[in-house]
Amino acid sequence: MTESLTFADSIHISADPMTVYRTVADVTRTGEWSPICRECWWDEGDGPRVGAWFTGRNVTPDREWQTRSRVVVADEGRAFGWNVGPGRVNWTYSMQDADGGTLLTESWEFLPEGQEFFAEKYGARASEEIAARTASAQTGIPETLAAIKQVVEAR
Repeated sequence: MTESLTFADSIHISADPMTVYRTVADVTRTGEWSPICRECWWDEGDGPRVGAWFTGRNVTPDREWQTRSRVVVADEGRAFGWNVGPGRVNWTYSMQDADGGTLLTESWEFLPEGQEFFAEKYGARASEEIAARTASAQTGIPETLAAIKQVVEAR
């Protein structure tokens, strides 16, 4: 487990990059579009800035859990991203002007440190758990992007 596992997908949204940025950088709204993350909340006094911390509550049919994340990118109108764990998984939204709107890209990177954590936590089942997280990103990202598009364009 020496290299990251990655996946990314994009969607066109009929809104300017700043509007899209303000939407996705408001992690308290994540439950509106994520198929797994039901809610997020900032640590007291924090917000969408590099170094800020937030907690997410995730739910699947099999389990419920919370994660701690730290914002690592907050470039208004261009990119917003965070690191889960920290040091385990990077999630990033990137925005660029495109055809009178915004091309929004969501990227997922399962870092070697995260995979090592899974090896320690799950032992012989680690490969199966890692494959499940990869499959979840591959199906969840397109679903999330479609939901964000719907939320932003309904404004």
